[in-house]
Amino acid sequence: MADRTGRIEDVRFITGRGRYTADIAEPAALHVVFVRAPLASARIAAVDVAAAAAMPGVSAVLTAADLAADGVKPVQAPLNVTGPDGTVWGAVERPLLVGDRVRFVGEPVAMVVAASRMAAMDAAEAVDVTYADEAAVTTIPDARADGAPLVFETRPGNVGFVWAHGDRAAADAAIAAAAHRVTLTTHVTRVAPMAMEPRNAMARPEGERWAMYVSHQAPQAFRGTLAGAFGLAPEDIRVVAADVGGSFGMKMGPMREEMLVLYAARKLGVAARWVADRTEDFLTDEAGRDILMHITLGLDADGVFTGLAVDMEANLGAYATGRSQPPLFNIGGIAGVYRTPVIAATVTGVLTHTAPVSAYRGAGRPEATLAIERAVDKAARELGIDPVELRRRNLIQPGEMPWVSPFIFNYDCGDFPTVLAEGADFADLAGFPERRRQSEARGKLRGLGVAMCIEAAGGPYGRTSPDYSDVIVGEDGRIVLTGGAFSAGQGLETAMIDLAAGALGLSPGDFRYVQGDTDDVPKGKGMGGSSAMISCGSAALEAARDLIEKATKKAADRLEVAEVDVEYEAGSFRVVGTDRTVSLAQLGADAAAAGERLAGNGAFQPQEATFPNGFHVCEVEVDPDTGETRIVGYSAVEDIGRVLNPQLASGQIHGGVVQGLGQILQEDVVYSPGDGQLLSASLMDYSVPRADDMPTVRTAFCAVETALNPLKVKGVGEAGSVGAVAAGLNAVNDALAQRGVPSFDMPATPSRVWEALHKAQGVR
Repeated sequence: MADRTGRIEDVRFITGRGRYTADIAEPAALHVVFVRAPLASARIAAVDVAAAAAMPGVSAVLTAADLAADGVKPVQAPLNVTGPDGTVWGAVERPLLVGDRVRFVGEPVAMVVAASRMAAMDAAEAVDVTYADEAAVTTIPDARADGAPLVFETRPGNVGFVWAHGDRAAADAAIAAAAHRVTLTTHVTRVAPMAMEPRNAMARPEGERWAMYVSHQAPQAFRGTLAGAFGLAPEDIRVVAADVGGSFGMKMGPMREEMLVLYAARKLGVAARWVADRTEDFLTDEAGRDILMHITLGLDADGVFTGLAVDMEANLGAYATGRSQPPLFNIGGIAGVYRTPVIAATVTGVLTHTAPVSAYRGAGRPEATLAIERAVDKAARELGIDPVELRRRNLIQPGEMPWVSPFIFNYDCGDFPTVLAEGADFADLAGFPERRRQSEARGKLRGLGVAMCIEAAGGPYGRTSPDYSDVIVGEDGRIVLTGGAFSAGQGLETAMIDLAAGALGLSPGDFRYVQGDTDDVPKGKGMGGSSAMISCGSAALEAARDLIEKATKKAADRLEVAEVDVEYEAGSFRVVGTDRTVSLAQLGADAAAAGERLAGNGAFQPQEATFPNGFHVCEVEVDPDTGETRIVGYSAVEDIGRVLNPQLASGQIHGGVVQGLGQILQEDVVYSPGDGQLLSASLMDYSVPRADDMPTVRTAFCAVETALNPLKVKGVGEAGSVGAVAAGLNAVNDALAQRGVPSFDMPATPSRVWEALHKAQGVR
């Protein structure tokens, strides 16, 4: 890897030369506006589009009836979960446009296609929909209550699925026999993804086929979805995801409005485009988290963990589909980095009249880490043991690797004691008592939160998939590097180019990186699971080696020697022991002149997940008079395997930490009980962290390289959020415990903190 500061793509972005979907000019495109349901739960009695269709500039007003007439069926990612009783839970149907039943506020009922956005907006207001309003449930307890309104009549009790793993009887017995038992119920709030670039799409005819320009993190998979939905061959569709301004897991899967843009364009035979406004994003983007957890941890007289039981209830929103499974993908993380001998867990997916919940940075990892790390902190407080010491007593030791877990995840390598020790030193935990005294002198409560975090990377555990990369020598000598992984802001262009440049001994300036266009990169995994460098980076390394092998044969032919007499170095092939050379660039030009392409091809599929892990430390100050909570210190020591680019890795950790701490301090998607109206539908009502809300996030690395991929990397994209949620909430609880607050759930808004403090002191 090249030594560098800054990212290759930054010059393009900061000079306004980014190319997002909405930047792609198409003057002839019609504009799409959706008619959205104003109710969370209702029957649709009638949809009258006549007045809207007659308005100036309107080309079409399309409804569920049009989709049905054209043979377009509901589209949803498949769900296949086997419950503890053998029941197989499948997905419920999710229509692209609803025709008979509304299940959350903002669900699309019709779409208007017009010559301008304003004309489409005016016509959308003229669509007359007759609704029969019904009661709605928005929270897990309300949805699970006896007699609660059902989201689907076919799902009694509003159960979307039930999953279980582990020997529950053994776990319960171990906990019952333990000298100490700690129980905890905590709610992980719902958060909005809040990508800087809203969802948007543009479809247009290009020759004999259709092109779809879209803000999506997995364009190759989306092409397959479009083909299946509309009865097309994948090669009849070109999907282009240019620059994408944030995604975090939300811009993945069968994105509904985006699919409808292609449907409308094909139906009318013209280009069409849609750009969501921020309110539409709040209403309809698939949200994250929203899980109620019940945790019980057993400990012996020495504080050694004897058993763990975790029961999760996950708010799925209005639809149970394959997009609803993040809690299942990474629930193995509840085992943490500890030697707990017996663990059992259940997850119940609960349907509510709210927008669907899916993957959000971490996708079940932060929740799993929170479960074990909150329980450990509570145990330390109840037993009077230092929380760092309690963790140290229970850590898996390096000599026990590879570790066969009693609960799902098996770790190939790691040195958790060293990560903890280096993390404690890096955070100056020895100096915390003095920092707490200084805070007390200012009338503030200072809290310390730590978290040992571990996660599966490279894809959902047990479901890894391949990724691809090509290294192509152009006729001008420049190298085109393609990647099936996808960058939505994380710096993948820089990382991939530096990797390939290092493997070929060339300058990064010799390369151009290509992603996101299915014409150029027909196969690819896209973004997700902290897998880019694990899979695609390894594929790029293989592609570079493949290029050298192929080019060596061509060089030998040109130089009229045997292949074994040719050596390669820094873009040049030389006959050993002579000054006879030919450049890689010249070989590329020769291939182009012959109508060929000189390219190396690489593919890599990890056989097992990797396990990045770390020790995060958060310090907060709480003003007991106002309830204001501020993060005053944050550090993380991470084992992400080999560190290819420390600056990019630190940046990924910083971003994840901010998203995790934002959830702890302020972010909370709130629906009105009973009617399901979204109360946090704008940035006036939904608080996201600003720069001055956050401290400097300090990062360091404790690398234990993995042998599971050629680059020896473990992944980093979600590491920050995995540790931050637990460390942040532990810090808030540590501060409030000084005034007798027994347990506190996120978010730590001033009003909630103030109320908790006064309740603990018997003051109202």
